[in-house]
Amino acid sequence: MTNTKRKRRDTHYVFSRPFRKHGVVPLAIYMRIYRKGDIVDIKETGSVQKGMPHKCYHGKTGRAYKVTQHVVGTVVNKQVQDKIPAKRINIRIEHIYILSIFTY
Repeated sequence: MTNTKRKRRDTHYVFSRPFRKHGVVPLAIYMRIYRKGDIVDIKETGSVQKGMPHKCYHGKTGRAYKVTQHVVGTVVNKQVQDKIPAKRINIRIEHIYILSIFTY
C-alpha cells in the first residue's frame, strides 16, 4: 500500500512545471526586490524543494511581514475547522510572486 500521509501527496500536477519551463529557475526571480507590506501570491516551484510551503498554501495570497536575503515571511489566512486564523509562514523567494496590481 502507498503512504497516504506524506507531505506532497496528490501534488503531481499542482507542482509540475509548464512545457519548456523545466530545469533551473531563471535569475530574474532571485533579483526581485520585496518590501514589508507587499502583497504576494504563493505558487510553489516544483524544481526547488527547499523552502517550499505546505500544499494547502498553494494559490493563497498573503502580506509580507519580514524580508531576509532568501526568505520572505508571509501572513496568510488559513481555514482550520470553523476558524480562520492568520498563519505566519516563511517561504523562499522561488515560491512567491508579487501581486502585480499592488506594485509600487
